[in-house]
Amino acid sequence: MKKHDLSVFEIEKEGYRLKLEKRPSVQPSTVVPPAVPAQPKAGSTTPEPAPPAAKAIETVPLKEIVSPMVGTFYRSASPDSAPFVDVGKSVTEDAVVCIIEAMKVMNEIKAETSGIIAEVVAENGKPVQFGQVLFRVR
Repeated sequence: MKKHDLSVFEIEKEGYRLKLEKRPSVQPSTVVPPAVPAQPKAGSTTPEPAPPAAKAIETVPLKEIVSPMVGTFYRSASPDSAPFVDVGKSVTEDAVVCIIEAMKVMNEIKAETSGIIAEVVAENGKPVQFGQVLFRVR
């Protein structure tokens, strides 16, 4: 979709319908307070230098790991196992982050991005939809 600058793709064939929509990317905004001019001291003819303007806080947009299918989301390989990833853990593109069960098949989902897990969005053992955000990565 990115390559061909598409915002919506829809196909229907033999009773099966697939529709993909690209969300508009949101550019983070930063606010810089205006510098306040310095007031001269009483009895002084030269104004004091103005304090340096506050630095704008830069926000890094989070990358999202989304579900490639409809199914049931599991954070670990079994109920007794530790989660594949947790908040604060670093991941690489090939790291398995969860399992989605679809039609009795356990599908390992890879991060496909690298960074640090910032948020676990999906709830363990609950259904997820195609394109639903599972994790957010810094």
